[in-house]
Amino acid sequence: MENIINSSDISNLGTRRHLNRSERDILEKQGCRAERWEDVEISESTSLDAIRDVIFAGPVSIGALSRANGSVLERSRLKNVVLGDNVTIRDVSLIEFEPEALCGLGTEVAVLDESGSRPVFIYPGMSAQAALLMAREPVWCENHLRPIMSDCFETTSVAPYIGDNARVERCGLLMNVAVGHGVTVEGAESLRNGMIVNNSSSNRPLAYIGAGVNAENFIVEDGRLDSGAVVRNCYIGQGASVEKQFSAHDSLFFANTQVENGEACAVFAGPYTVSMHKSSLLIGCQTSFMNAGSGTNQSNHMYKLGPVHWGVLERGVKTSSDSYLMLGAKIGAFSMLMGQHKTHPDSSQFPFSYLFGDEKGATVVVPGVMLRSCGLMRDEKKWPARDRRLKRRLPLHDRIVFDVLNPLTVDKMLSASDVIDTLLNKPADDDRYVRYRGMKFTRASLERAKFLYALGIYKYLDLHVTDDGFPVHEPGHVTADWVDIAGLPVPRNYLDRIKEAESLDEIEGIFDEAFNHYRNLERAWIATRFDEKWRKPKSVITEYASQFDKMVEEDRARYLEDLAAQNAMLAL
Repeated sequence: MENIINSSDISNLGTRRHLNRSERDILEKQGCRAERWEDVEISESTSLDAIRDVIFAGPVSIGALSRANGSVLERSRLKNVVLGDNVTIRDVSLIEFEPEALCGLGTEVAVLDESGSRPVFIYPGMSAQAALLMAREPVWCENHLRPIMSDCFETTSVAPYIGDNARVERCGLLMNVAVGHGVTVEGAESLRNGMIVNNSSSNRPLAYIGAGVNAENFIVEDGRLDSGAVVRNCYIGQGASVEKQFSAHDSLFFANTQVENGEACAVFAGPYTVSMHKSSLLIGCQTSFMNAGSGTNQSNHMYKLGPVHWGVLERGVKTSSDSYLMLGAKIGAFSMLMGQHKTHPDSSQFPFSYLFGDEKGATVVVPGVMLRSCGLMRDEKKWPARDRRLKRRLPLHDRIVFDVLNPLTVDKMLSASDVIDTLLNKPADDDRYVRYRGMKFTRASLERAKFLYALGIYKYLDLHVTDDGFPVHEPGHVTADWVDIAGLPVPRNYLDRIKEAESLDEIEGIFDEAFNHYRNLERAWIATRFDEKWRKPKSVITEYASQFDKMVEEDRARYLEDLAAQNAMLAL
């Protein structure tokens, strides 16, 4: 949390002094007033003609100002505030800091389960990985991590500070809101108990608060709130954007997430979550790389014990227009959700699937068919290209592995093949469906899925197996389960190490280690996970991979052909 300006740092802001009598007279002639002029300090480099029509209350310390370079204080009210150098504050109803204000530090966010049994305590520098572990391991968080965080928060006092080169204009109330260096806040309606952090060392900060924003108990870190967004108890992370009247409470938005128009309640929006449409409600769920169609809806309340249900949409899930999901549920990676789903499906064993809701709300699964989609590989390429954090020289908090085919999704395909064999040995019910874990399958879809999953597995192996063969199985290495921690696939044993860590820095350091050694860990997994059934010569693996590529290219060709036909139909 080195990017917080502590109260102890105020003394390092440069020489400041009290006003003399003639300077007070000048400011009064320029429309300024003060409860006590003795409480107002200025820098030796402050130009008094840059201060007009300002009301001062309580201690106010003003950094270097110059109308020539555009830094001014005009038509505003300041109370208990420290201003950095070259700050612009214009047409602001009130900027005030109360004694020992925390400015959003340590705010409890009741994510996933709205009852608050899985709280995440927010702070600058928080990664998606650390936050997810808090939410998904509440007993560990309460007994082990929370005391560590409490000690950290208790020794951190946030300064009542508007940072160097910050700009605050045409705003209503800013109450206990720390504004970082270079940050722009313009047109905000009301901001209470928050922090706007800029980590960029360049002159193009991502942190921004725009028109009509109403926010309370929040941290915006290299993120954006704009155009009428309403947030309560939220963290908006690096490159994330919440705008166009989107409302959110008790939600977390991580790297490059973009949400507009709709609503989020108790949502863990992992990297690259997108919801752009009106009447869309995300509630009580964990997502990453998600794309929500218009009218997407979820429910977490069955009117018995309150809104305690929650669910997981694994990485890459898409929802169609007007889809509905009754939580709890767990939807497999890179699946498409269509229709109404009311039977709490767990399709996590079947990634790359279509999930249809039938007329009774049951889930019909067509496994593996998303593997044919040309859009899947397109997504993998577009995500890193759309990373807003790049070229800003930011310390990247969220570690992201973009691979669609990774140890998690490939392991699911391997295990799904075994499950499919079991299901194909079962007789179908009277309606010709095979049922499993609240889901329905046709025999034809299961048989096709075995083939599609095999192609996907061989495509993955072709990317990682050389002409010399499979990676060597080193003595002592055993096949480890992997988990996707908000965009970062890691072996589960890394979580065991993290749970023993004694500081936030140590936790983040272990996640860094997993990210930096991802390729080595992946090779070790390949060496131990694949039995002789899959250990074909490289030429055979490449032949299967070519079939996969051909299948995807055919899908692309069909799509372009259909698109051309539609454009011809619509031509003048």
